[in-house]
Amino acid sequence: MSKGHVLVTGGAGFIGSHLIDQLLERDFEVSVLDCLKPQVHADAEVDADGWPVYLDRRARRIRGDILDDGVFESALTGVTHLAHLAASVGVGQSMTNIVDYCRNNVMTAAIMLETLSRRPHKVQRIAVASSMSIYGEGAYSGRCGTVAPALRPHEQLAAHEWELADEDGSPLVPVPTAEDKLLQPASIYAVNKRDHEEMFLSVGRALGIPTVALRLFNAYGSRQALSNPYTGVAAIFISRLLNDQPPLVFEDGSQRRDFVHVHDVARAFATVLDSDMSVWDYYNVGSGRSITVREIAAVLARLLHKNIGPEILGQHRVGDIRHCFADISKLERDFGLTPRRGFEEGMGELIEWVSRARRPVDRAQTCLGELQGSRLVV
Repeated sequence: MSKGHVLVTGGAGFIGSHLIDQLLERDFEVSVLDCLKPQVHADAEVDADGWPVYLDRRARRIRGDILDDGVFESALTGVTHLAHLAASVGVGQSMTNIVDYCRNNVMTAAIMLETLSRRPHKVQRIAVASSMSIYGEGAYSGRCGTVAPALRPHEQLAAHEWELADEDGSPLVPVPTAEDKLLQPASIYAVNKRDHEEMFLSVGRALGIPTVALRLFNAYGSRQALSNPYTGVAAIFISRLLNDQPPLVFEDGSQRRDFVHVHDVARAFATVLDSDMSVWDYYNVGSGRSITVREIAAVLARLLHKNIGPEILGQHRVGDIRHCFADISKLERDFGLTPRRGFEEGMGELIEWVSRARRPVDRAQTCLGELQGSRLVV
């Protein structure tokens, strides 16, 4: 017997398709609503109808854009659970395509929530994808304890002084970032995700629909769009290395990030949807560990058997922050979730999938040129 019927927006994508696999394993019925954007799916292997071949055939498929009249309302037929993952993704691109990002990320949320407020439906639980980017800088330890420093000023970045310091000039040490940290979004994408999260939580609470926002750190794994220069850094680096080009690394490569495998991300979504907890809250989804961008480039080169080191650009990309990695204790406490895939194992899974996938097109240099032309590189 089915546990319910989940609608996954953006379900043909990287994370969404893995979530669908896990929901089907848990005996949910699943529908996927996706507009199949070329930037995301252009290089994927697709079937005769344009859907990625990795997408489980048991999921009901709806091709459409939430921004179009009636698309979301029609897709809600029989739906009891909603997982909203559809979004325009990319810090750098969001700073040039501002109208598109606000339309695709904020207006879609408004349309969905107004539909839930005004139209009859059976939705009884919601999980929405948020992002670690809403924090801006992560948490740091200083002489007075844990602090949430302001974003680095333009003058500091122009001088190529990358690290953060306390007011007295003493160095700040990055520490795991918890959910109660002050939000300081540094890009249009981050602003969108903050608004997106707060919109769903406020309307979900008003309608009495338990709603969880999952703040995703740097997800990686099979089915990533390797030719999309605005996707995750691991996929971008792999695309460069497979084309015998060095990964392009901003600043000095010592910035620290948290990389979480897509199976752990999908499991987090499936678990909160499968729960009966009455909760309206947000949770970090990460590995709880940090690694430098330079180290990521080295690991990927080794796994791909490429003797190619990264190209350290010594430049700052507007919208980027220095350090941020997750405190994941809240998700473990409330839902019993801890990561199962370690970094090396997870990257091995990604590389194995890459070896079977179509050779990616390297567009990183074009992307860098666009950013420079828009004065978004310091």
